[in-house]
Amino acid sequence: MEKILKPMSGYLTLVICLGLFVASIYFFASGVDSSITFVVLGFLMFILFCFFLKGLMIIQPNHSRVLNFFGKYVGTVKDNGLFFINPLYSSQRISLRSENLQGQTLKVNDKMGNPIEIAVVMVWKVGDTYKAAFDVERYSDFVKMQSEAAVRHLAMSFPYDNLEDDHAPITLREGGDKINAILEEELTERLSKAGIIIQEARISHLAYASEIAGAMLQRQQATAIVAARTKIVEGAVGMVDLALRKLSEENIVELDDERKAAMVSNLMVVLCGEKAATPILNAGTLYN
Repeated sequence: MEKILKPMSGYLTLVICLGLFVASIYFFASGVDSSITFVVLGFLMFILFCFFLKGLMIIQPNHSRVLNFFGKYVGTVKDNGLFFINPLYSSQRISLRSENLQGQTLKVNDKMGNPIEIAVVMVWKVGDTYKAAFDVERYSDFVKMQSEAAVRHLAMSFPYDNLEDDHAPITLREGGDKINAILEEELTERLSKAGIIIQEARISHLAYASEIAGAMLQRQQATAIVAARTKIVEGAVGMVDLALRKLSEENIVELDDERKAAMVSNLMVVLCGEKAATPILNAGTLYN
């Protein structure tokens, strides 16, 4: 479990280091012409200078240091500034900044078995430095691999659209925020073992694979045409019914069954035709 440390300020230690460095130079220079004792003192002070200097560390904003003492986890420093720690500690830098991951475009099969192309973009950051440093090997690579696995699982769990599955409650194309929420939830579950926080995840690319894109486009167009024609026919039937009832109610003209059938046929052709109808004048009667 992550443990936060508050180390002492390093400014006093910096002054001591500068003093030891100056003193070591002075004793080295003095010992060359006078006594070997000064040389030994200069050497000792230089060793102390190097020892204290190793304990100084600078932490930039939104960065941290994970400290170890001969293989034992000591704690994590998340404050920024100049600090002094035990020079025998080893440290590992871990950034706490938010990072973008633009996933590569993957070719997978959706729930219905159709090959599709899908890619996501996500924003993440390290939340638990202990898990990121010790529970996984190279947490950045872990994020990339697990995000790809999460995207593949998401694509195989839902159909691309509802052309083949009319009863699908959620589809990849129309799911919108629901699909993104499911993606974020799965990424959080997979990456929590590495101490990673998912701030946002969105599908950045979604399309049928190139080998079936043309056929699916034709299918979508055909479905749209059928739906439009259905609406046109429903409207035309309503208009014909209204016309016949009005003619009958207002006694404009008396129509027998044959005349009604001819009128219905003509109105349906006019209302449902793709092109404008060309009127034809009948100089005789319906029966001649």
